[in-house]
Amino acid sequence: MAPLSLLFFGVLAVKITETCIDCLITRVELECRLVGADPVTTEKVSSSCRSYLLAIRDELLTHPQIASRIHHRAYELLGTSDPFSLLKDQGNAEAIAVCKEVRQNLHTFRDYVLAAVIGNTFDYGVKGHTVTSNFSAFFREEFDNGLAIDDTDRILPLASRVVYLSDNCGEIVFDRLLIQYLKSRGAHVTLAVKALPMLNDATLADAKMLGLDRIVDCLTTNCTGAEIGLCTEEAPPVLSEAISRCTLIIAKGMANFESLFERNDLPPIAYLMAAKCLPVAKEAGVTVGSKIALLRA
Repeated sequence: MAPLSLLFFGVLAVKITETCIDCLITRVELECRLVGADPVTTEKVSSSCRSYLLAIRDELLTHPQIASRIHHRAYELLGTSDPFSLLKDQGNAEAIAVCKEVRQNLHTFRDYVLAAVIGNTFDYGVKGHTVTSNFSAFFREEFDNGLAIDDTDRILPLASRVVYLSDNCGEIVFDRLLIQYLKSRGAHVTLAVKALPMLNDATLADAKMLGLDRIVDCLTTNCTGAEIGLCTEEAPPVLSEAISRCTLIIAKGMANFESLFERNDLPPIAYLMAAKCLPVAKEAGVTVGSKIALLRA
């Protein structure tokens, strides 16, 4: 277990460190820039969010739950519901273009998993992580580098009834390729996305725009609002039912990892992500920037 973490009733409550605070406020500052906030407003919003974060940092919440509260506060103060809207559209468009280039080179389950993991780098505002300006070249380089943790040979036999927890826009374009591969092998797939905008995470509208509602067996949301990661207690009934019946959960990204990694009451979970910050990288046992397909069965 990571340092400064406590387990309460099966949920990992993370002690928020100064590094985490800096990262969260950096993303709040990005949200201010995205809506064109002036310096005075940016300072006001950042200070309010920092004060609120310090007030709740010791509550028995997961890191994604704390982050969700901070970003809800920022959105309210900025008077916006979707500051990442343009970046989400740009990410999807760039990912679609790259998918057209590389799809013919994807053949095995490992290939599709690796592509989906590389797609997880479409993540804006993580301190120390930059979304590349030339994703095509980046994809090819990272594809050659492969996975730092590769449990794909163990994951595939479990993928007969899958709950797929999505993460970012852009990334979800590569998720679609992996889901299509799973469907070609006869898998039943339930896909969970955000009900409402949060950061650059994929929503129902994004999934439907990409035709995923016509590919998966069930398209649902991870909750009724806009929350980072997954709190199973707040999941809609259709997702709770799917989790209770599935043979595998595929959890994309760091927020889903932080939400579920210490849970031992769930079906096998395949964590597919790029470890973009030091606390998550340490928990996964890899270096920052590593791409992983990690099975916890």
